Amino acid sequence: MLTRSFLTHLECGYCGEKLDPDKLWNLCPKCGKPLLARYNLEEASRAVGPQDLITREPTLWRYRELLPIRDDTYKLSLGEGFTLLLRAARLEKELGHSSVYVKDEGLNPTGSFKARGLCMAVSRALELGVKAVSIPSAGNAACAMSAYAALAGLEAHVYMPADVPKPFVNECRVLGASVHLVDGLITDCGKAARADLEKYSRFDVSTLKEPYRIEGKKTMGYELAEQLGWTLPDVIIYPTGGGTGLVGMWKAFEEMEKLGWVGSKRPRLVTVQSDGCAPMVKAFHEGKEFAEPWPHARTIADGLRVPAAIGDFLILRALRESRGTAVAVPDSEILQATYLLGKTTGIWPAPEGGATLAAFLHLKRDGWIKEGESVVLFNTGNGAKYSRVWD
Repeated sequence: MLTRSFLTHLECGYCGEKLDPDKLWNLCPKCGKPLLARYNLEEASRAVGPQDLITREPTLWRYRELLPIRDDTYKLSLGEGFTLLLRAARLEKELGHSSVYVKDEGLNPTGSFKARGLCMAVSRALELGVKAVSIPSAGNAACAMSAYAALAGLEAHVYMPADVPKPFVNECRVLGASVHLVDGLITDCGKAARADLEKYSRFDVSTLKEPYRIEGKKTMGYELAEQLGWTLPDVIIYPTGGGTGLVGMWKAFEEMEKLGWVGSKRPRLVTVQSDGCAPMVKAFHEGKEFAEPWPHARTIADGLRVPAAIGDFLILRALRESRGTAVAVPDSEILQATYLLGKTTGIWPAPEGGATLAAFLHLKRDGWIKEGESVVLFNTGNGAKYSRVWD
């Protein structure tokens, strides 16, 4: 059965090069930057509207016309997406702020928001004839890729830092992936993965090095709008490593306006990183287009330990266009905020989720967030996997 996807072409996010979407691509062949999927939004607006979503399945596939899979045969699903948006009443009282929400991405398959992007990337790779997929990961992305590769019957190869928490390694192995542990950081894992790609004919699904993970992640933006009655919050605070989700949501807001689903008002986007690895924060405040690699990266939040991001210019562009900002917080504050988030909401957050609350506290104190402004904090994963943090 053919899904009516309104995908038209791929476009380089930097130089604007346009490419055939039904061929297999990683980065732009002209400039080496990330590719973005584009749709015929005028036609899509006539084919589907918010009213059509009411009876659809509560997964990210409810937005199927705005996703890249053409044939439902290749649509992989473990129930990802449409996660809880919690109005955090007890946290509001604790913070003295009247409108705080938590988007709990830990409810996704494999326990993190990575399920959204890897669901889409592996589905599209399967549709385009890929037999083996490969990823460097700090943990959650590897687990998600392993799950969808298992569902699809594809070979899965993951490259993770040797010091990642053991539950991540165990999960990938149980899901059938070949696990390669690398001494070093995520960037070192990327080098090891690249060395094997051509040698073994594997397809790279690492962050923003193929066009479709961002399409899965952008559904967080669609969901926020739908769950808030087709309005958008004033502020979104997002923990940023590779930044696919931040860039994806900014893309979603533009698409939804062109579809006529939301107005022109946009949330102010906030990137939060650990002060032990804050390349985006540094580049933002220095007014730079690209971020310099962060030396000796360290943090308890493994997903934030990304010293260099290929989509850095897209992240920084979204922050500036949204009139947002970037905040670095110390691990001690991340840990305190993680416990505060947990005891006031009933959600066991990953440290990356706690980092968003730590950033909120800074921005509220500095007057950047004002009383009455609606704020969404993204908890990107389930804290149960971070065993060493709690020991």
